[in-house]
Amino acid sequence: MNRKKIYLVRHGQTDFNLRGVVQGSGIDADINETGRAQGKMFFEAYKDVPFDRVYHTALIRTKQSIQKFIDLGIPATTLPELNEISWGDYEGTPMTTEENQYYEHMLNQWRVGNLDYAIAGGESPNIVAARMIKGIERIIADPGENVLVCMHGRAMRIFLSLILKEDLKNMDQFEHQNLCLYLLEEKENGEFELVKRNDVKHLKA
Repeated sequence: MNRKKIYLVRHGQTDFNLRGVVQGSGIDADINETGRAQGKMFFEAYKDVPFDRVYHTALIRTKQSIQKFIDLGIPATTLPELNEISWGDYEGTPMTTEENQYYEHMLNQWRVGNLDYAIAGGESPNIVAARMIKGIERIIADPGENVLVCMHGRAMRIFLSLILKEDLKNMDQFEHQNLCLYLLEEKENGEFELVKRNDVKHLKA
């Protein structure tokens, strides 16, 4: 039996990314010109991988980033369970010095294991993990050998922690950039291992 490979990518750049504006599940922003170029470069590097299915979140920026694969006729599925974390009252807010201090305070809460802590009106890591597990189970149950998944930065960190059975308080070890790749390969025991981490070689071609 062939082992499943999950090609996990973050969406391409948006203007919110460029301007340093908080962008979670409450902001359904398009990718910008740079993001479209990143998507094209990733497609050129991986278009020959025989993907059986592609998955994206319910936010348009993820679908746009892998649209060229969908245009090939590869079946595509929307998984809202993989949506970015909600940043609540801070959605659409520029990261000022004050906002950044609050953000760092929140990250420190998560790093010490307070995973129920959430920004006002937003989601905690535990809340995101609870919905995301359902999406991960669906991807793993997919009979396809090669699947492409496009999602979001913080959500990727939670996804990787869950599928690799890492403690969520250590999720910041999974760094990311726009249109980076994490390649996961199934082992004989059914668990997954990392083959590529935050890989952006395709963006430097």
